[in-house]
Amino acid sequence: MQRLSNAQLFAVCVLTWGTTWYAITYQIGVASPEVGVALRFALAGGGVLAYCAWRGLPLLYAPRVHAVLFFQGAFMYGVSYLCVYHAERYLVSGLVAVGYSASPLIAGLGAQALYGLRVDRRFVAGGVLGLAGVALIFWPEMRKAGLSETALWGAFFTVASVLLSAIGSLAASRNQSRGLPFWPSLGWGMLSGALVCAVVAALQGASFVLPTTAVWWGTLLYLALAGSVLTFACYLTLQNRIGPGPAGTIGVMTPLLALAVSTLLEGYRPDAWTGLGVLLAVAGNALMLRRRASRPGPQAVAAKG
Repeated sequence: MQRLSNAQLFAVCVLTWGTTWYAITYQIGVASPEVGVALRFALAGGGVLAYCAWRGLPLLYAPRVHAVLFFQGAFMYGVSYLCVYHAERYLVSGLVAVGYSASPLIAGLGAQALYGLRVDRRFVAGGVLGLAGVALIFWPEMRKAGLSETALWGAFFTVASVLLSAIGSLAASRNQSRGLPFWPSLGWGMLSGALVCAVVAALQGASFVLPTTAVWWGTLLYLALAGSVLTFACYLTLQNRIGPGPAGTIGVMTPLLALAVSTLLEGYRPDAWTGLGVLLAVAGNALMLRRRASRPGPQAVAAKG
C-alpha cells in the first residue's frame, strides 16, 4: 500500500466501497446479518493474519495490546457493520450510503475533541456542503420512504452504524499513533469484530447453517477480500498520511458511486436534484481537501460498505 499514491488509495476506497453497498443486498435475507458479518470478517481477518505469518511478522503481543485491538475491531468491524446490514433490511442501499456522507464532519470533530486537532471553518463548511449535496441526490427516495416504521428503523440503524464506526476508527487512529503494527492490527481487529458478531448471533439463536448459492458466496468473498482487506488497508494507509478531513471525504464520494450502481442495477432514475447534489458534493470535497497544513496526530473515521 505504501507504493500507491494518495489519489490511487482514494480511488480504490471509493470504487470498492461504492459497490459493496449493493453487494450487501445479496447477503440479506439468506443468512442472518450477524452470521454474515461474522463470516465476512473471519475470512478477512484470517487472510490478513496468514499474510502476516507468510511475511514473518510477529502476531502475539502483550495482553494490553490485544485488548485495545479488540476494542478497535469490536466497533470498527463488528457492531457498526451489524447496523449497516440491518439498515439495508429496511432501506435501499443508496439511502444507507447517505448516512456516511456525515463521516468527514464526525472525523474532524471527533479528532478535535479527543486529540486536539483543530478543525477550521472551511473544513466544516465543506462538510456541510457535501452532506447537503448527497442528501439532495437521494431526496426523492427519502420522500418515498416517508416516516413509516420501516423508514425510522432504517434511519436508526444507519445513524448507529456511523457513530459506532467513528468510535472504532478513532481507536484505530490512537493505536496507529502509538506505533502498533499495521497489518497484525488489521487482522486481529477483524477477527475481534467477527467474534463479537458470532457471539451476538449465538445469543439470538441464529442458525449457523450457511447458504449454498453461488451468488451469496461470491458476494461474501468480494465483501471479505476486496471490501474489507484491500479497502481497509488502503483507507487506513491514507488516513495515516493525510489526516481526518481528506480521508473522511471518502464517506461523501462513496454514495455518489452507489448512486451510479443503483441507476445501472436497481432501476434508480436521477433527476435535476441529482445533478445539483453531485455538484454540491464535489464542491464540498474540494473545499475540505484544500485544508491548511496541520500538525500530525491521530486521525479518524472510516467509510463503509
